[in-house]
Amino acid sequence: MSKAVVLDQNLESAGEVALPENFQGINPHNFYLYVKAYQANLRAGNAHTKTRGEVRGGGRKPWQQKGRGGARAGSIRSPLFVGGGVVFGPRKERNYTQKINKKQKRKAFQFALNEKGEQGALFIVDKIAIESGKTRDAAAFVKKIGARDLLVVTESADEKTFLAFRNLPNAHLIEARELNPYLVAAFRAVVIEKPVWEKIVKEV
Repeated sequence: MSKAVVLDQNLESAGEVALPENFQGINPHNFYLYVKAYQANLRAGNAHTKTRGEVRGGGRKPWQQKGRGGARAGSIRSPLFVGGGVVFGPRKERNYTQKINKKQKRKAFQFALNEKGEQGALFIVDKIAIESGKTRDAAAFVKKIGARDLLVVTESADEKTFLAFRNLPNAHLIEARELNPYLVAAFRAVVIEKPVWEKIVKEV
């Protein structure tokens, strides 16, 4: 059974908490569908090419229709010419949004947390706060957890804690409202404040 490691204020192990039974045995396809939709919804779709009707110029026939022995042409902005329009190019009107229903998102969340629990990379602490606001203290926090990279989840981050974690390349501090299955899976370890964990277990 998957478990979350409970840490005391010195970040020493103080026991374990079993993950709820409904976190077990979830089809990973739910997680795949969530990540696919999440990444698709991040796409801005800024790539844009002009068709022959949008390229400036080309209003006059470049040469006469008949008599010169070559192919006819109606505009130098045809896709056949350099500087002409593009056929079937990317258009910024394209919408990459994908829908994911609530049940699948919930199952993806459960699956991601369960995976971290099985790996022994899910930690719960009473409070996460770097009162000094120093990056070196935040780095010491990450080092004591012993993970290569770390997702830190707080109920609400104060300014000093935010500043302490901001410049660390191997740690990412977020508030509970920002937590999602993709972020849980993206980091090798996750540290969650106890009130946030209780809310997750209750809602998910």
